Amino acid sequence: MAKYNAKEVEDKIRKFWAKEKIYKFDPKSKKEVYSIDTPPPYISGRMHIGHAFSYSQQDFIIRYMRMKGMNIFYPFGTDDNGLPTERFIEKTKKVKSKDLGRTEFIKLCQKTLEEVTPTCIQDFIDLGISSDYELYYSTIDRHSQKISQKSFIDLYNSGDLYKKNYPTMWCPECQTSIAQAELEDKESGSLFSTIKFSCEGKDLLIATTRPELLGACVAVFVPLKDKNYKNLVGKKAKIPLFDYEVPIFEDKSADPEKGTGVMMVCSYGDKFDVEAIQKYKLSPKIIFEKDGTLNLNQYKGLKIKEARKKILEDLKENNLIKEQKQIQHTVNCHDKCGTAVEFLPTPQWFIKLLNKRKDYLDQADKISWYPKFMHKRYENWVNGLEWDWSISRNRHFGIPIPVWECLECNEVILPKDSELPVDPLETKKKCPKCKKDATPEKMVLDTWATSSLTPQIAAELPGAKGKVNIPFSLRPNAHDIIRTWAFYTIVKSHLHEKKIPWKDIVISGIVSLGGEKMSKSKGNIVDPIKVMELYGSDALRFWAAGSKLGNDLDYFEKEVMMGKKFVTKLLNASKFVFMNLEDYKGNKPKKLNLIDQVFLEKLNKTIKEATAYFEKYEYSKSKSVVEQFFWKDFADNYIEIVKKRVYQGEGESKLSAQYTLYKALLEIIKMIAPITPFITEEIYQTYFKKFEKEKSIHISEWPKHIKNKGDKNNLFELFIEILTKIRTEKSNSKKAMNAEIILTLPKEDIKKFEEVLGDIKDVMNASEIKEGKFGVEFK
Repeated sequence: MAKYNAKEVEDKIRKFWAKEKIYKFDPKSKKEVYSIDTPPPYISGRMHIGHAFSYSQQDFIIRYMRMKGMNIFYPFGTDDNGLPTERFIEKTKKVKSKDLGRTEFIKLCQKTLEEVTPTCIQDFIDLGISSDYELYYSTIDRHSQKISQKSFIDLYNSGDLYKKNYPTMWCPECQTSIAQAELEDKESGSLFSTIKFSCEGKDLLIATTRPELLGACVAVFVPLKDKNYKNLVGKKAKIPLFDYEVPIFEDKSADPEKGTGVMMVCSYGDKFDVEAIQKYKLSPKIIFEKDGTLNLNQYKGLKIKEARKKILEDLKENNLIKEQKQIQHTVNCHDKCGTAVEFLPTPQWFIKLLNKRKDYLDQADKISWYPKFMHKRYENWVNGLEWDWSISRNRHFGIPIPVWECLECNEVILPKDSELPVDPLETKKKCPKCKKDATPEKMVLDTWATSSLTPQIAAELPGAKGKVNIPFSLRPNAHDIIRTWAFYTIVKSHLHEKKIPWKDIVISGIVSLGGEKMSKSKGNIVDPIKVMELYGSDALRFWAAGSKLGNDLDYFEKEVMMGKKFVTKLLNASKFVFMNLEDYKGNKPKKLNLIDQVFLEKLNKTIKEATAYFEKYEYSKSKSVVEQFFWKDFADNYIEIVKKRVYQGEGESKLSAQYTLYKALLEIIKMIAPITPFITEEIYQTYFKKFEKEKSIHISEWPKHIKNKGDKNNLFELFIEILTKIRTEKSNSKKAMNAEIILTLPKEDIKKFEEVLGDIKDVMNASEIKEGKFGVEFK
């Protein structure tokens, strides 16, 4: 086999695609538009293996649809505002947003994005993602800002958006509010301490993992109708160390099976505390600052974990701990940084969700989910919603919330559409009622508040407006962001257009290594850039095609190597075929030899199967049937069958073999082109272009299944069975595959294979075929 230089070939092909604008959307075309709601990657460094995995899978589908004759609208976007971008820049530039200040930090973000974005986009180009890169958007550009701010204003005017000073999930590390969808559960080891509260001089035991909240305790709950605690209801409990009293209530949230059954209500330990304090109209005691430090005198300035440790020491020293045990429990953490979240009352902006749960479930029912079971994950998320969507963030680099407020009369002032995009901190407004200077909003929008508008952002791009409409054809979406990107986009499309955002949604999985999710902290990262440099982009894509939609995939290098082996074999098979087609003029014989005819029937069946699978977005099954046909039927068998005919044959018999080789190879590379686009383009340009009309295989027509009689007697399979038996005999006798033989076949087989006996003789070098019991005699 000749050595295949993937880098050299792929570089050449990429330049060809760019020069010829193979993937450009044509707004003037009369073809049906197939639109993709692009998943914009975070600009947080180079492409990671998860990107390579999921983007390859969506690209398989898009390339197939392009070959099916669709006018593909596939823009490329980058998600480069909000917390993920801020954290990336803080880490790489070793600065803190809060320390640098708003103006300087925004400048640094913009400068850094200018530096890193081209390299990030190039990674996707190198992978072979067939976007129209001239149709580009950034979620922080003026175009996206205008659409995002317009969404905010429209939702405020429709009553679907409000501002409230309310206990909100807060990340002490990122120092911003977050939404329910940004929570992730982490298992954590903690001390479960049973602490001695007291009531009327007697111990009242309460077990907790959060002793640092003692100073925030505002009530104690005891179980309903519990005779052990019935006499305490209505009395006061004394808080250890802090020496103040709180009321005791009987409440169903006190679980007799958990700890001692008695619980403390603090402001705020979790959402149950928020609800309890509202229910009993209690006055909260806020003991945390926004950076996660305590503001209580004796523990002032201590971080939460430090305060926990010190308070436990003080409780022990004062004999206020009855018992302790180590436990594992689930902690709600911020998915961006892994920090445990707290609840702090801060003024935030919210989009109403809880009042429209049924609408969001109904909208999702109108969308086709691939695979179907992922729809259930969406339903579970919507049914489990407990909060409205907090869309404001106490950060710097994001889309400004377009609002001014009058502190005198509480008037909310919104800009006109013609003023968008606008930064309230840089634009002065007066209150229309009292004529005083209005106060600009300092907060920015959550990045998902913009990413949820990607269909609207893409449809309004120059060159697309008026040609691309909502709903889009397809949304590719990883399963870990069903609760965010998929859900929020459905919300926004329903609130603004009363439409579904897309007709179909395809859900990809995630990549693991050794059964564990990849993580930089664990050191189990696979760099796709290095994989592509070593094996080629086609090989990496071939690996990604080994997983069904929705399924996670463990990374095995040997499977990438199998992809490289496939690419090399495809190239070498093509070289062999065209070595024997030098005198071929592209003509079809008047009549095909029978073995060629039944082989083409096998090809026809493969086309039917591969097409049916792709129509259901089952690219992995399509790849599998094509791969098997190529290796087993084409390379291992058919080429061997016709080798002598194309070497030494003449006339119609040779033409039949040449035509069949040409047609089969062309259909094979077309069917595998969505998976391995570079090698198939190389083969097409090198060998097929002079015969075919399209300038690229990727805009050529997908192979058509032809309805005909088929191979009713399964002749091709029976033929291969005979060849396999003969090869086995040669192998067992330690003879070369080209060793000359005399073959004996039963009478019924000779009759069955009457028209192809010459091919059997040619492929197995049989000088004679006799009638009798099957046997192989070596000469």
